[in-house]
Amino acid sequence: MTARLLIVDDSMVIRNLIARQMIDRRLPPIDVVGLASDGEQALALAKVKKPDVITMDLTMPHMDGETCIEHLSAALPNARIIVVSALSDKATALRAISKGAHGFLHKPFTDDQLVEALLELMS
Repeated sequence: MTARLLIVDDSMVIRNLIARQMIDRRLPPIDVVGLASDGEQALALAKVKKPDVITMDLTMPHMDGETCIEHLSAALPNARIIVVSALSDKATALRAISKGAHGFLHKPFTDDQLVEALLELMS
């Protein structure tokens, strides 16, 4: 079965970087079903595309990642959300997890760190 991935980040560079890494042979089959630049776009896409896995930035315009995580967790309770953020303090990570995130990956990250985080999230 192919997992459906939604990538949410206000940086097009990061969105594309994550999307390109999905061909890594260590990962199970993953189909990128959407790219969103803010929380509002993410919610709209998620309702239509029903992703299994979501990478979520925290600092974005229109709707921040924490608020978006709350909404996504309610709408798609089975989706696995990993925060990908430059905000690296423990309180931020714990707050995101308390709102429904399942993991945290700090920016900048290597390709290997991204693959390992996704494998852990999906296991």
